[in-house]
Amino acid sequence: MTTFGLPREIRPRETRVGLTPAGVTTLTQAGHTVYVETDAGAAAGFSNEAYANAGANIVYSPAEIYGRATIVVKIARPTADEHNLFRSQQIICSFLNLAVASHDLFDALVEHEITALDYEMVTEEDQLPLLTPISEIAGRLAPLIAGHLLMHHHGGRGTLLSGLPGVPPGAVVILGGGVVGTNAARAFRGLGAQVTVIDASTRQLQQIDHLFQGQITTMFANEYNINRALPFADVIIGAPAITGTRAPTLITRDHLTHMRPGAVFIDYAISQGGCAQTSRPTTLRDPTYQVENVIHYCVPNITAAVPRTASYALTNAVLPYLLALGQHGLPTAIIHQPSLQSGINTYQGHLVHPRLAAALGQPLTPWPQSE
Repeated sequence: MTTFGLPREIRPRETRVGLTPAGVTTLTQAGHTVYVETDAGAAAGFSNEAYANAGANIVYSPAEIYGRATIVVKIARPTADEHNLFRSQQIICSFLNLAVASHDLFDALVEHEITALDYEMVTEEDQLPLLTPISEIAGRLAPLIAGHLLMHHHGGRGTLLSGLPGVPPGAVVILGGGVVGTNAARAFRGLGAQVTVIDASTRQLQQIDHLFQGQITTMFANEYNINRALPFADVIIGAPAITGTRAPTLITRDHLTHMRPGAVFIDYAISQGGCAQTSRPTTLRDPTYQVENVIHYCVPNITAAVPRTASYALTNAVLPYLLALGQHGLPTAIIHQPSLQSGINTYQGHLVHPRLAAALGQPLTPWPQSE
């Protein structure tokens, strides 16, 4: 059986946790040992007592977690303070975003011969089963964030997204019709906003048109259509469905000069480097800044605003993979969960993911055929 470790996240305002007590119960009932750092789930509403009742062993430092665990379960990528805690040939599971992360993290993974599982890259039948629930939450948060920022005292246009009789609703442009974009469209449409989705996939646009029964405007993604749509938007959602590499630049500074003063831009691609020339990461403590009178909201861990829901959602999705890793180890677990391989960035310190190798400009090591 395997030893799992659940550290407390230490990034600013990172309130989510990699496993809920229910997830720990599943692992301990399968015969695994789970160590949980004290207060790891406190910000999400999960007490030490709840984890202890689930069968976890509560420890009091991140060093103990990394020192004891074969598999470390996180949600945010490790910080520089955690790199020195890595143990040789450990498995670390998290949203890593290595294509845009500090190179120090990649170096630490190589140095300590770490097997790194990046949740966002796990692919199963063209779906992203571990990223999808987080993306769904992020998209559904969009109207709450945008409606708040549109208020005059936050520098916004003073627009009510729903409108009212005799007053038109707010106009929302969504760049990208993937999971984030579709869920944002659903949430904005539910408020009564006027919604336009722009995507480069005609198939995706057809699906959106069918899903919303023609109540949402769809446009093919090209420079001409983006230039037409942005100047009339009260809210712009940047949600290109790109994983494992840097996001494309869809909005230039020149675009901003033609947009409405006080418009709100939410960049969901910021964890992949951002989809606007003017994007830079912010935090939930200080989430916004303005460029050319356009409010930018660029929080990479946006779902940490609802940590309880986000932690439940990720736990539900990740447990089958953790159980396979715990019971079989790699690479045997891949036989039972083939999609695991698509999320492995490094295997015992060797870069084995082709798309990531191309993004980093690093040599690719072929995946081991047998052991």
